[in-house]
Amino acid sequence: MKAEELIAQYERVADESDAIPRLRQFILELAVRGKLMPRDPVDEPAVELLKRIAAEKERLVKVGTIRKPKPVVMNGDPGFEVPENWVLVPLGEVINDHLGGGTPSKSNENYWNGSICWASVKDVGKSKYIDETADRITEDGLVNSSSNLISPGNLIVVTRMGLGKVSINRIPLAINQDLRALFVSRFISIDYCYIFLLTHGFVGTGLTVKGIKLGELLSIPFPVPPLAEQHRIVAKVEELMALCDRLEAAQAERESQRDRLVAASLYRLSHPAEDSSAEDIRKHARFFLNHLPRLTTRPEHVKQLRQTILDLAVRGKLVEQDPADEPASELLRKKFKLPDGFSRRRKIIKEASVDASEGLLSQLPNTWSYSRIQDLYKANIVIDYADGNHGSLYPRNSEFGDEGVLFVSAKDLVGGKVNWATCSRLNRERANQLTKGWAQTGDVLLTHNATVGRVAKVAEKVEPFLLGTSVTFYRLNDVALSPDYFFVVLQSPVWQAQLEAIMAQTTRNQVSIQKQAFFKIPLPPLAEQHRIVAKVDALMALCDRLEAALATADTTHQRLLEALLHEALTPGEEREAAA
Repeated sequence: MKAEELIAQYERVADESDAIPRLRQFILELAVRGKLMPRDPVDEPAVELLKRIAAEKERLVKVGTIRKPKPVVMNGDPGFEVPENWVLVPLGEVINDHLGGGTPSKSNENYWNGSICWASVKDVGKSKYIDETADRITEDGLVNSSSNLISPGNLIVVTRMGLGKVSINRIPLAINQDLRALFVSRFISIDYCYIFLLTHGFVGTGLTVKGIKLGELLSIPFPVPPLAEQHRIVAKVEELMALCDRLEAAQAERESQRDRLVAASLYRLSHPAEDSSAEDIRKHARFFLNHLPRLTTRPEHVKQLRQTILDLAVRGKLVEQDPADEPASELLRKKFKLPDGFSRRRKIIKEASVDASEGLLSQLPNTWSYSRIQDLYKANIVIDYADGNHGSLYPRNSEFGDEGVLFVSAKDLVGGKVNWATCSRLNRERANQLTKGWAQTGDVLLTHNATVGRVAKVAEKVEPFLLGTSVTFYRLNDVALSPDYFFVVLQSPVWQAQLEAIMAQTTRNQVSIQKQAFFKIPLPPLAEQHRIVAKVDALMALCDRLEAALATADTTHQRLLEALLHEALTPGEEREAAA
């Protein structure tokens, strides 16, 4: 496959997240393998070029411009064959000279903030050229250190602490000990040499900091084309990189437009105009669903859709109201017979230190009510809520092992469930000494400390288990408040925004039980709670399928990308043998 054919086919995978960076790297690979440009039979073979390079080195040594170079031997091979009129040599053969660097003493103020640009790793590799450096040193700093001043127009290569980064300096600069300046022969295009180094997979050695020794750097196999072809390669690479810039800009604009359309569509769903009818809302919903494949092209789009579904659910806009349903206000007045094992009384917290709901709540349907968690407890709807804070009795690390009572912490709440496989286990004798933090099947869990806002529903049949200090459980009387609906509420923007409001007013990433007691939740009639849960479950299943489809599409695009690259880089005879 020719390079032009591959680039033309890139439209098929252009929306892949790393497609453009991969295309850039691929162009560079083609360039140094002799596959980017056709051969010109009138070009002087590269072997003649090497003779002139060697002669130039001898002349420079004689006049004292450079030191006599040590012999270098090519280490390994590049993994591909070079074209007939190219030649493969160690990199050092086309380098006239090289210099390292150093760092002036940081404790001497007279060495710093002078007029000499001083390059370190952070200045190299950000772009092709170095035109400025983050730090500057003085003449005294240069003289009293092992740094060297490098004239403009040379390769600056990072040899440790960022191994393999490379740039060309367009200004005089001093360098530190992590860099090496390579003075390329005038018979080699420095731009072509730069392209080659971008394709080389540097492998460093060292126990703490990976680096490459000078001898290893100079022994890298370097493919040398005829000089005229070097210039044609550089021109073509620059042309194709400009094309990549345009492709990248177009891709970014497409994604930006799609993001704006997704955000606007979801906003219209969750925030319809005041004069919008139920049919208007359904029309907006149909528009979004009809264009779902085009609107949800990335995982973050599906995440936004999930949040919109939850937001609609807790504001009475996901399912229709039934006038026959008993209003939530009547639900709040009732006293229910408690299930076995539920306590009747819990200390009522008198005052809220922070009102986290101000400005966060919206108009609800007539049959709904807003209620504080504290007031729900008074109505025997929320039976209990507690955290896993064991105070001075908190277990020590030595008391955990491979057996015992499951001990759930914030890290174990993933994707709305408890990941039991990651839970610690506390030995049973120690667990029996703890009176707080015991949770069970049917509880709804919430992280409230450090990692705040993760939610899980314990649907599995499990033995009672313990909670760490960062996890709260809510235990509900489901004859009045469905645990499944409450699970929806805890994930919704209404609840999460109240968590964020509390954290914004404190210096700690924590929302205590006392604060949560005064959070307000939207409470629908019980029958509507069940309808909401059923609808949310169905729509979340749709989101799961969308995410799976996106993952499959990403895998397909990735495989196609790999196939295209392999076909373009593999010689025809090798492809035939593999087939």
